[in-house]
Amino acid sequence: MFNILVVEDQKNMRESLVIAFKRAGYHVDSAESGEKAIELFGVHIYDLAVVDLKMEVMDGLEVLLHIKHINPHTEVIVMTAFGTIDSAIYAMRKGAYDYITKPFQLSDVLSVIERALEKKRLSDKVYNLQKETNETYKFEGVIGNSPVMMRILNTLMELRNSESTVLITGESGTGKELVARAIHNNSRRCNKPFVVVNCGALPENLQESELFGHAMGSFTGAIKDKKGIFLEAQGGTLFLDEIGETLFSSQVKLLRFLQNGEIRKVGDNKPIFLDVRVIVATNKDLDEATRNGTFRKDLFYRLNVIRIHLPPLRERKEDIPILINYFVNMYANKLKRKPPEISGDAMNILLNYSWPGNIRELENVVERAVTLSKNDHITIPDLALQTLPLLDTMNIATEMGGIRAALALQEKKTIIESLRKYAGNRKQAANDLGISTTTLWRKMKEYQIIPKTSYNTE
Repeated sequence: MFNILVVEDQKNMRESLVIAFKRAGYHVDSAESGEKAIELFGVHIYDLAVVDLKMEVMDGLEVLLHIKHINPHTEVIVMTAFGTIDSAIYAMRKGAYDYITKPFQLSDVLSVIERALEKKRLSDKVYNLQKETNETYKFEGVIGNSPVMMRILNTLMELRNSESTVLITGESGTGKELVARAIHNNSRRCNKPFVVVNCGALPENLQESELFGHAMGSFTGAIKDKKGIFLEAQGGTLFLDEIGETLFSSQVKLLRFLQNGEIRKVGDNKPIFLDVRVIVATNKDLDEATRNGTFRKDLFYRLNVIRIHLPPLRERKEDIPILINYFVNMYANKLKRKPPEISGDAMNILLNYSWPGNIRELENVVERAVTLSKNDHITIPDLALQTLPLLDTMNIATEMGGIRAALALQEKKTIIESLRKYAGNRKQAANDLGISTTTLWRKMKEYQIIPKTSYNTE
């Protein structure tokens, strides 16, 4: 049985919804304020919350943000007056499943709830699969339930029996080293060395020596033999970060190793054969680097066997609440304190920020906030607001307009498809859509759908 929480400050409306939901077979609790709702979420687990947006003291948007912080897997449906649909669209950007405009038919509400709970059922399956995967495989730190992250996790599972070279691309701070470590930890080499090298940090005149070693006397200052990083990684995995910063001379030697499994120390022509898996990463466009001649094409082809691209955080914002929760708990545990809650305003800023430094920047901000917060709540001052410029409000408004238009177009197309299916019979179409005939007629009028004609979607 699904558990539902109704958050509504108007008594009659609240009690009507509770009765209707119980008759439909759900277990239902209610809260007359946002504060009471947050209190209930602290002691109960709810599959779905139906929240009124306009309430005194703590409004529905703040309740939504709190809910998603406490349990990101809870689905939320917001209720709003017709004149405040913009607020409902904004709530959907913050994680709400859908919105209902007042006044409404209870049958319409129940239909939306059924769809939301079906999504919850499917999401739980994905979550449980991911949890099972993380318990079986060592993917610590590779976090997210967005579609792109689920695809990446699936790729990591498929690589567990592979020895192929992997190229990881993405902006700085997206977690490339975490992915490389996950590949190593789930391979047959997991008990062998995992050696990390930032190629951009190696001095140009010593790059070959650092990577492949050198023989005593091979150059001024070479007073003894040097082992080299490749030898240190023998039997394990070598992660070469910022591979685009390597010199041509180093690229030649790396290519030889990938082709033949051999290296040669600087000043020594004797080949050394090694068993090392190579994983490389870059925040540069290697395709472009090969075209302009700064990176060898033959080496690029050898490295580009399996490519994993990590998108910037701004392109997978649905993962931000999960990452915030992970970092809050991690740093609270380190400080041996109770994980603080994040205020609605602070969460709003974190969700709207563009995160040019990606996950690394988010982690640093959360660590600072957890460390400096003086009570059980993280507020805006704890975030060092001067370092967090908000996204341009015009861009946000444009994005909201795009979401609104997309939702309307999808709703129009769905209605037209149902009407076509039943040859214009509005009663059958309404039943198929799970709404009343009155609501269907109103939607047809709103979208200028002419009854019993061609139902053009254009």
